[in-house]
Amino acid sequence: MTSLPPFTLADATGETRSFPSGRHALLVFVKEDCPTCTLSAPLIDAAGGAFGEAMDTWVITQDAEGPTVFGERISSGMPVLDDAKLAVSFSYDLDTVPTVILADGDGNELERFVGFGKNDWLALYERLIGITRSPAPVVEWSAFPEWRPGCGSKSVEPGIAERLAAEAAGSPIRARRIEVGESDDVFEFMFDQGLTDGLPVVPPTPERVLRMLAGTKRDPQEVLALVPPNLAPVTVEKVAINAVMAGCKPEYLPVVIAAVEAVTAEQFNMHGVLATTHFPTPVIIVNGPIRDRIGMNYRMNCLGQGSRANATIGRAVQLVVRNVGGGRPGEVDRAALGQPGKYTFCFAEHEARSNWPPLHVERGFEPGDSTVTVFAGGAPTGFVDQLARDARSLANSYGMVLAGVSHPKQYGYGEIVVVVPPEHVDTFAKDGWTKDQVREQIQRATLRPARELVRDAECAEGLPPEAAERLGLDTLIPKFRANENITLVVAGGEAGKFGVFIQGWVSGPMGSTMTTVKIDA
Repeated sequence: MTSLPPFTLADATGETRSFPSGRHALLVFVKEDCPTCTLSAPLIDAAGGAFGEAMDTWVITQDAEGPTVFGERISSGMPVLDDAKLAVSFSYDLDTVPTVILADGDGNELERFVGFGKNDWLALYERLIGITRSPAPVVEWSAFPEWRPGCGSKSVEPGIAERLAAEAAGSPIRARRIEVGESDDVFEFMFDQGLTDGLPVVPPTPERVLRMLAGTKRDPQEVLALVPPNLAPVTVEKVAINAVMAGCKPEYLPVVIAAVEAVTAEQFNMHGVLATTHFPTPVIIVNGPIRDRIGMNYRMNCLGQGSRANATIGRAVQLVVRNVGGGRPGEVDRAALGQPGKYTFCFAEHEARSNWPPLHVERGFEPGDSTVTVFAGGAPTGFVDQLARDARSLANSYGMVLAGVSHPKQYGYGEIVVVVPPEHVDTFAKDGWTKDQVREQIQRATLRPARELVRDAECAEGLPPEAAERLGLDTLIPKFRANENITLVVAGGEAGKFGVFIQGWVSGPMGSTMTTVKIDA
């Protein structure tokens, strides 16, 4: 036996009725523009007249004017109650009106039918006569059809059902709500509250947030991490709110969650990434099956505009850092110039286009795992080699370009990401070169004697003279501290021998370390 939720509703005069009341109750849900509800009105009215003294017989209307308008069809004095907010209709799980429910005095459902069925009404009358010992209502049954379908309940209309679910008891939404005045422009309001990144955001209404939360099975109130710089706790719900604002689809949410977990990891040092006057921002690289499942771009223009998944996943992470962690420009975010990646910087690896192991496999995950790798990187910088026809020549080109990263005399460099286009991958593959071979050749191509890296009157950047003396002025020094600091990722369109490097920030304990997190998909 189903126990029905209690409620209190008012009629047209403002008098309230509460359920359950200790008496049997007949509850009939209707709406004004439903022909089947109008057809049923005489039978509803007859039930109120025949049984209303012995039990509660109530019409519950879904229209704001229903208590008055539908009440004109009721001559028995049967109360017509106002459920224009649809909270009761939602809690009673209606999908069709009219819905007729018989309940006992404890609020347990005894019978329910929807639409219009002559036999349903006849059987209900017989049952009510047995309960109340009242005489049968007088009805001209020949005036009614055998059956008519009902109409859709207002509580299941698009947009309304989500709002009701978000507002209902037991809703997973707990975040503080901000009321926006009826005369306020909601988009301007979001700007005025400092909740945007400088571009308009999608208002995170409860129904949109609830829809976003459907993208994960994780508890909305699970605390994922403390977000720098304020070390504010971030829940799955708060990530979902910012994902809505960024324009994400629900299926992107697991990626956003994993990326938030990655950027808040201690070794990534999000506080430092924000506080430096340098260029870094979280660069998000996605691997594994989820790339195709959510439609990420790893082909043509993958670092540019046009891909909703790429653009909004990266933006959602940035909004979490801003709105939850307090990482706002001009405050803790001290970037002297900044860069466009501070809006969003997210792409996927073109795994199938390469004979190399993809990034996440190199970092210890299984090929079938979906992962997010975050890197504290600057803006993408392009380089060109359209003439190299063998792996060694092409790797040398990479090395000559990368030797000038940040500054030609700045050696001992840490992490860097190089995006290798398919045409260059083909050149390396033709000669059977592995990633390690490419890295090694890049390092060889960058070798310079310490004497050429010394600070002097012409250039104040570089090695202090005493450091160069200790190393030996003729000692050859590679650009990068270690080969593994060079991360090679395959992406881009099929045509075009143009690569990209994404310079890093200070690497290691004093700066940021590339971090990979498995996506709970």
